[in-house]
Amino acid sequence: MNLKDCYTAFGGDYEEVMSRLRLEKTVTKFLLKYSEDKSFFMFKEAFARKDYDEALRFIHTLKGICQNLSFTRLYECSSQITKACREGDYQSVEKHLPQLSKLYDQQIAAIKAYQRQGDFCK
Repeated sequence: MNLKDCYTAFGGDYEEVMSRLRLEKTVTKFLLKYSEDKSFFMFKEAFARKDYDEALRFIHTLKGICQNLSFTRLYECSSQITKACREGDYQSVEKHLPQLSKLYDQQIAAIKAYQRQGDFCK
């Protein structure tokens, strides 16, 4: 699996991220750092305990990472959740949580496959 295949697998925009970061080595570096980021889990924990200010902070962080690394599908979902959190529409957040989790899991699986099978330099 190469980097482009990885981006295709999780619905990212390879061309966009390459236009932004220029080198696959740079994209790979940030992709691997992202796989260790805890924003997704911290969001879910904060939301579960109804700490909506913290939940907003973590989902907004996740959204920003997704935008910067052209994680298109996860960006779109996290953007909807960020908007719902800002508006206090927590039922809408609940509605989008399964999709967010599914997209996140697909993304991490693709990154791990790339890490195992990819030909890249750390």
